[in-house]
Amino acid sequence: MGEPDVRVLHGSLDDDELAALVAVLSAVAGAIRAGESAPPVPRPRRPTSYPASTSWRTRR
Repeated sequence: MGEPDVRVLHGSLDDDELAALVAVLSAVAGAIRAGESAPPVPRPRRPTSYPASTSWRTRR
C-alpha cells in the first residue's frame, strides 16, 4: 500500500462521520466515472468590497 487518498489533519472521525465522508466521495467518483462533471464548488456570498469606515466624511 502507498500513501492514503484521504487524510484527516485535525481531530478524529467517529464511525458515522467516516461513513458520510466515504458516501460523498464515492458518489462524486461515481458521477465522474459516468461522464458527469464534478459538482461546482460554491463561492462564498460576500460583497466584493466594503465602504470605508470614513466614507461619510468624503461625501459633499
